[in-house]
Amino acid sequence: MSPPGSSNSDSGLRTGRADDPLDTAVWRLRSRACWKDAAELLAPHAAGDAAVALKRSAILIERCMYTSQGWDAAEDALRAAEALALTDDERGAIACERGYLAYASTLLGNRDRADEARTALGRAAALLGPGSPTRPLLDFRRGLISQHLAHNPTGALAAFQRAHAGAAAHGDTLLRSFTWRHLAGMAEEEGDVAEARRGFAESLRIREELGYLVGIAPALASLADVEEEPEAHRLRAEAGRLVRLLGGVPVWLAEQLVAHPDGDGSP
Repeated sequence: MSPPGSSNSDSGLRTGRADDPLDTAVWRLRSRACWKDAAELLAPHAAGDAAVALKRSAILIERCMYTSQGWDAAEDALRAAEALALTDDERGAIACERGYLAYASTLLGNRDRADEARTALGRAAALLGPGSPTRPLLDFRRGLISQHLAHNPTGALAAFQRAHAGAAAHGDTLLRSFTWRHLAGMAEEEGDVAEARRGFAESLRIREELGYLVGIAPALASLADVEEEPEAHRLRAEAGRLVRLLGGVPVWLAEQLVAHPDGDGSP
């Protein structure tokens, strides 16, 4: 249960270093859908630091994907990050974010920016070195483009598999929750329910362990789609409770749960 191709997060953002109070505070706010507050915490540091400016723009882009709002703020933050980037790796990472913002705008019907999404991700691919820690995230997002804009499931599967392996190699556990989820979705489409159930369960486990609260409801709802009753009903009801707790976020999942005949999941 997610908008086609949604990552439900900017998975390039890490959970933050345990010894960095700012990182920890930003992660806690972000994981509880308080993106505006998280961005405000970063604002003073983002003014002259490309890495922090990138993180701030990614948080605001994630808000767009979950709420379908805040497009102008995300665009402003992205332009500010672009102005600070000096190295190819910084430029590539920011191009990856620009591609994702354009993809989200297209996916959620804000404005068709599909060509911009493809161009930006292509630029990111040219700038990022093969060992860059942003490469797995780029592969993941190129998979989204292949699957949902180019309608090329074969290309999407290959990109998701590269992202999955790359996330493991770079220790990006949160990104693994997204690659598990999208690989599971493709398995479900192919009729492999056992593999879909395994992937969705892994995605949910990771999000629960990381405390990524805003991503748990979508993971519960996806797992419910491949479970038998009464477990499916229980999972949807729990997803609905989390959506209500977060004030109706993600908005697209809230709408789906309202429409579901179980009723318990309505926000």
